[in-house]
This record gives sequence, C-alpha cells and structure tokens, in this order.
Amino acid sequence: MSEFRTEHDFLGEMEIPNEVYYGIQTARALDNFHITGIPISMEPLLIKAFGYVKKAAALANRDCGVLQPEIADAICKACDKLIAGEYLDQFVTDMIQGGAGTSVNMNANEVIANIALEILGHKKGDYQYVHPNNHVNFSQSTNDAYPTAFRLALYRKIENFIESLEALQAAFAQKGEEFKNVLKMGRTQLQDAVPMTLGAEFKGFSTTIKEDIQRLNEAKALICEINMGATAIGTSINAPEGYPQIVTEHLRTITGIPVVLAEDLIEATCDTGAYVQVSGVLKRSAIKISKICNDLRLLSSGPRAGINEINLPRMQPGSSIMPGKVNPVIPEVVNQTAHYVIGCDITVTMAAEAGQLQLNVMEPVIAFSLFSSFTYMENACYTLTNKCVTGITANEEICANMVMNSIGIVTSLNPILGYEEASSIAKEALATGKSIHQITVVERKLITQQKWEEIFSIENLINPKFINS
Repeated sequence: MSEFRTEHDFLGEMEIPNEVYYGIQTARALDNFHITGIPISMEPLLIKAFGYVKKAAALANRDCGVLQPEIADAICKACDKLIAGEYLDQFVTDMIQGGAGTSVNMNANEVIANIALEILGHKKGDYQYVHPNNHVNFSQSTNDAYPTAFRLALYRKIENFIESLEALQAAFAQKGEEFKNVLKMGRTQLQDAVPMTLGAEFKGFSTTIKEDIQRLNEAKALICEINMGATAIGTSINAPEGYPQIVTEHLRTITGIPVVLAEDLIEATCDTGAYVQVSGVLKRSAIKISKICNDLRLLSSGPRAGINEINLPRMQPGSSIMPGKVNPVIPEVVNQTAHYVIGCDITVTMAAEAGQLQLNVMEPVIAFSLFSSFTYMENACYTLTNKCVTGITANEEICANMVMNSIGIVTSLNPILGYEEASSIAKEALATGKSIHQITVVERKLITQQKWEEIFSIENLINPKFINS
C-alpha cells in the first residue's frame, strides 16, 4: 500500500501522506503560513464549531433536496466526531493566515470529507463519492462558514470567561463580608481621605466585576447574528431557495445557541463591528481587574515600610539576593495578562478597520486575538481567585492605627467647626506631628471628649451619621 495519495487542485498536484485526513489545500497552507506556530487545533471550540456549521449545512442541503441523504448522513456523522473532540490533530493550519480563513475552512472540509468517505467504506481521497467543495462546502463559502464558526466558538469563550468572573466576584464578596468591621483609611490620589471599612473596599471590587459580567452578557448577544447562506459576498449565490433560514434553524437547534440570520447578508458579510464591541468589553474587564490588582499590591506593600493593611498569600521567594522577600506575584501576572489583552484590542480594532469592500480578510487575526485574550483572562481570573483572593487576611490593628493617626479624620469635624477651623487644625498637625485629638480637644478645647468619642466611635466611622453640634 502506498504511503501517499495524489491530490490535485487547480494549481496542480501534491503527494499527501495517506495517514492524514486533511488534503491538498491544507497542505498548501502548511507550506505557506509559518507565523505563530500555533495550529487551529489549539482552539478546540473552533473545531467543534466547524463541526456544527458543516452539519447544519448538510442537513439544510438535504432538506432543500440538493444533497443526497446518504451523503448528508455521512457528513453529519463525520461532523459529530469533530463535535465530540476527535481528529483535533488533523487541524494543522496556523491561527494567523492569509485568505480570510479559507485554509481553515478547507481544512475542515477536507477532514470531514475523508472521515465521511471512510464511513461510507471508501478510501481517503476518493472525492468522487464525498467531495470537500462539492458536498461538505455545498451552499457555503469561507465568507459565511468561517465567521459563523468563529462566532459560535466566541460565544462559548465568553461563557467560560463569565464563569471565571463569577468565581472571582464571589471571592471578593466573601472577603467583603469577612472584613466588614475592619476600620481603615480610605485614600484618594494616594493621600489620606476619610475612614471606611476594608469590607466595603472588597465589596466594591465584587460590585465592579458584577457590572462587567452584565456587559459581557450584553455583548454576547451581538455575536448571535450570523450570515450563513450569504456565500461569497451576501447575495446567496449557489444557495438554494430557503437555505439561509433552514441552515440557521438547524444551527440553533444543534448548538443550543440562539443564533439569528442577519437581515442584510451583504452588510453582515463585511461587518466586524460585533468583534470590536466584544473586544472592547473584554478590555474594559481586563483594565478593571488590573486596577484591582494594583490596589492589592499597594494595600499589601511593605510589610514594614509600606501600607501593610492586608496580607496576600505567600506563594514563592521573591528575590535571588534579598532573603525573606516575598512579592505579590499573582496580582503581577494578572496585570501582565491584562496588558496583553489591551494590546490585542488594538489588533482587533485595526483589523476591523482594515477590511475593504464586501469582505474583511483580517478575521483570522481577529479570531486569534480574541480567542487568546479570553483564554488568558479566564486563566488569570481563576489564578487570582484561587491563589490570591481567597487567602487574603487583614491587619486590623495596623488599619485602625492608621485611621486614628491620620489627618484625614479632621473632615468629620467640618459640620461642627467649619472648613476654615478644620483646615487650621490640619495645618498644625502636619507641621507639628501632633494628633487631631491633641489639638482639637486638649489644646484648643473646641469640642468635648464626649463629643469626640461620639464622632470618632468605631460605629460612626464605619457608618457615619451627620453630626453638627
């Protein structure tokens, strides 16, 4: 038995190893695109999505009476294998490539065709029985199959990321409850402001993440609009009557994703605005999580020459020369992941802008940017949750001492003494190092000790009441 089979396209012939399920167009892509070194098999959700797309197309073509039922059945069975996660190693084209995703689409078409051939009892490459273009790609082009598969996979990516955000949100909410009675000093512009609780600070982290979960669910709905049946540019050339609606219905049924057919297939085939929106929401989330990580690093700084209000879990030695040093490595790695996502958002922005006329050929780099960004941020969120947030502890005494030694507490005296008098007290405290209590109660006798204790009780500092006499 020969170790190779001969396949041809309109550019000529190539010898294809018999053991592989992809064909000549995939082989050409392997020769042409050496960019990331990351094959599309590294995004199994995309391969699964192609299984769904090709299965729905086969079912629709069968229903329209343009594809023989036995061929449609074999294609569907082959697609089911991709959906089950089989044959991943046969998806070898690079994540970034020219051709608007044609190589990815043909990789799927060839693999599915050859699996279907074996199901029907034929050899790989016997395309007279099941052909990658004539049968698997029937009523499609790359320009509707690729973006539809991309959107299905992206939908699942967003769902997975939301789950990681929900875990992080819950961890911060739990810490908010744990620290609800820990008095501390709030800060603005890195300067002392007014008292608050550590619990309120952590609850704020939870709330801001909850808002991003809501925004992501909104953005997720945008990518449910698909252009199946648009074929080359949106005119539905080579698609039978009713095919766009039928294939969309099949896709909605077999995926469980609420996809809808775009009203204007020409617009939908060239428009990448939904990707820009999704990328922007992901960037927003990354930025806000990175900001939280900056706060965690500041609050844990020291331990003796910094703020030191909280302790982060000690994960690893922090220096090859400084004994005992421990760094906030988990917030740091999340910061760096967020910076990567921000860069990818620029890539998505420029690639979306770079599409000309009836097609945006830059979708592969948009897909690569979004897939990697969602994956990395999902990993970062779980890492932050499990290796940092759940293990944070509070230094309650340090927090309380900072409050009472702060000049910022003079703000609570404004309603009684007025802004000018309070400013004078603050100025003297800054110049002399005296406490606000020493100047206000002991030296200037502006309020009584009893009133001081009322204003600066723990309860009033945590839940301040308006006191003006």
